[in-house]
Amino acid sequence: MRIRLSEIAERSGVSISTVSRVLNEQPNVSPQTRRQVLTAIDVLGYDRPVRLRPRAGGLVGLVMPELENPFFPRLAHHLELHLSRVGLSTVLCSQTLGGVHEDDYVANLLEHSVAGIVFVSGVHALVNSDPARYQRLLDLGLPVVLVNGALAGLEAPCVSTDDVAAVELAVQHLEHMGHRRIGAALGQLRYVPAQRKKDAFLATVARRGLVPDDLDAADLVESTTYSVQGGQSAAERLLDRGVTGIVCGSDVMALGVVRAARGRGLRVPEDVSVVGSDDSQMMEFCDPPLTTVRQPAEALAQAASQEIAEQIAGSPPHGGEVLYRPELVVRGSTASAPD
Repeated sequence: MRIRLSEIAERSGVSISTVSRVLNEQPNVSPQTRRQVLTAIDVLGYDRPVRLRPRAGGLVGLVMPELENPFFPRLAHHLELHLSRVGLSTVLCSQTLGGVHEDDYVANLLEHSVAGIVFVSGVHALVNSDPARYQRLLDLGLPVVLVNGALAGLEAPCVSTDDVAAVELAVQHLEHMGHRRIGAALGQLRYVPAQRKKDAFLATVARRGLVPDDLDAADLVESTTYSVQGGQSAAERLLDRGVTGIVCGSDVMALGVVRAARGRGLRVPEDVSVVGSDDSQMMEFCDPPLTTVRQPAEALAQAASQEIAEQIAGSPPHGGEVLYRPELVVRGSTASAPD
């Protein structure tokens, strides 16, 4: 049945332009007015557009980066587990380079009337990201939770690993092992967590007097990609500068650092100590087992699940970012600094 805007406007007591704004999900419409218009549509017997139909109470979208990094499947597992305990099912949307964009996934999820969306290290985690794409969802009343990367200017709940604490744990561990030339192999600085780690690393080595006389602090940081190849490339440059310990932005990068060291005939950890980040599955079975800073995946998943469930139940969102402290896991890839 074709919707007559004038009939809906008369029934709901608003203007035709307001009805049009509601149907097109445009901003500047109060929740009460939106309910009036949708109620009028239902009373008059019209079919709501798909995107305006009541959301399925039990379906939550998980929008995540590619799953090649073992940390993300682990986090997805914990999210699915905790959400299932409160009666919510999940649909996983995994992004790949050159594949489906986050915005396309969101459009698809809205068409399927999901009850809420959890975004993990998505567009929101990009430095200077535009909050408008998420504000639109908040304006629609859709429950949203961000994981690892708060977005300035957006009053959406966010749970993140404390990147500053992660770097401090890694640097302090290497310093206690006698290392005085410590470098950092980090991911792309366009991501908020990588930028936070860089800032924290530079502040930590400066505060602890770990900047060598023959180098600037900036020489101790290399930013590449979150991959084995990225870690290997960063390590090549850091080893040229004589570092004996390397803090990595991820466990996958740490594997690349080990490869670079061995390619030079260096031993890990006797000649070079390596600290990863995430504590991905199987890292304890590497050769050598990887010392790493464990992201609190289960705590992040539990907090995000509880927040999204409470919002779906009708509670207002808790704006702002909550940080969860990581844990240093010492294994075989770190040792006393070489003479």
